[in-house]
Amino acid sequence: MNTERNFILNRLKAFTYAAKGFWILITSEKSIIAQTIIGVFMTIIGFIMNISATEWMFQIFAIGLILVAESLNTGIEKLADFVHPEFHKEIGRIKDISAGAAFFAAIFAVIIGLIIYIPKFIL
Repeated sequence: MNTERNFILNRLKAFTYAAKGFWILITSEKSIIAQTIIGVFMTIIGFIMNISATEWMFQIFAIGLILVAESLNTGIEKLADFVHPEFHKEIGRIKDISAGAAFFAAIFAVIIGLIIYIPKFIL
């Protein structure tokens, strides 16, 4: 019984830490704030354009993909800066690769957006 209670308490602690990280990201990280604003804007556009349930799934996936990629990029950059505060060529390379992953996510999100919205303007 005690093990089960500890499991639940540990899950609650983990949730609290995750919520704290979420709050830090959306209140202090400019890239996350910008992407969140874009996500809200695209959600409003989705309602205006009356996109289908399938299109909503892809749009929400794209928004989530960008936010996750940007969050991981931010975490990697913060860790790299903490471990090696002064400029270092390899740390710079690691940060560039991390930013590249976020860029990949952005490219695919734009492609998803174009697939969803271009037909709505052509037809």
